[in-house]
Amino acid sequence: MSAAIPIIVNGIIVLLLAPLYDGVVRKIKAIVHSRQGPPITQVYIDILKLLGKEDLRCTRNLLFRYGPAVAFGAFLVVALQTPMGTQPSTGLRGDMITWMYFQVLGAALITLTAVSTGNPFSEVGSAREMMLMLSVEPIAVAALIAAAVKSSSLRLVDMVNYNLESGPTVSLLCGGLALFLALQQILGRVPFDIAEAETEIIGGPLVEQSGPNLALLKMAMLARQMTYGFLLIQVFVPWPKVGPWPLAVVVALIKVLILFILSGIIESVMPRLRIDQALKYMGRILFVALAALAFAAIGV
Repeated sequence: MSAAIPIIVNGIIVLLLAPLYDGVVRKIKAIVHSRQGPPITQVYIDILKLLGKEDLRCTRNLLFRYGPAVAFGAFLVVALQTPMGTQPSTGLRGDMITWMYFQVLGAALITLTAVSTGNPFSEVGSAREMMLMLSVEPIAVAALIAAAVKSSSLRLVDMVNYNLESGPTVSLLCGGLALFLALQQILGRVPFDIAEAETEIIGGPLVEQSGPNLALLKMAMLARQMTYGFLLIQVFVPWPKVGPWPLAVVVALIKVLILFILSGIIESVMPRLRIDQALKYMGRILFVALAALAFAAIGV
């Protein structure tokens, strides 16, 4: 039972704090733009309101009906396996292969749900989402493989413990840099909010969604943001080592919040990129991730 406590805490963190963090980012953006902005609890209000709305469906396609729930479940599984704080290595923890599998599964389900609507705006958004996913996932995989080579383990918790014990290395710093440079796209924020782009394709993959399904999709995306934030913070920059475990969780939450605030500031001052510009940018970052893998292979 004690081994399951960190996993339960992970689920609570994602379900309860992911909307709060997004609300803080909204508030920071409003401050940068000299606006009052919504309260930081607005995301909770929006999600609760959507859960009480009627579930309108534009198609009988089963993907449209069940895709959001399965996508949310996939990202929740990812959250349960993501190191949040310095946690013991237990048999309940997954490895990077499982972590990436459910990440890709959740993103693919969001894309397929959008395609199932038949709406042209939704289809364009899903095509953009797929291109961006195919450009950013190799970066995350290369960075994680570099960490796996250094720690001689595929388990994320072992990667965290190795980095804490060995200190900064060239390969892991390069991997962390690559993931940080790709984070803005992973979070779906300007200049990489190309898949939704409300002023261009009216919300893209979300345009036909409503009610509980829209709430589940929004929570799925927020969970994805939190898991990638914790992955970057824990695997690549876990210092300083603090204990006991509850204090480590608090420190990790503060670091992720700072990361999100920085992302919100970048979003406030950057224009949206075109899809071809975003793909070229991700291609350059991939070289950084591959450099991390090469450094790890030679032991630095």
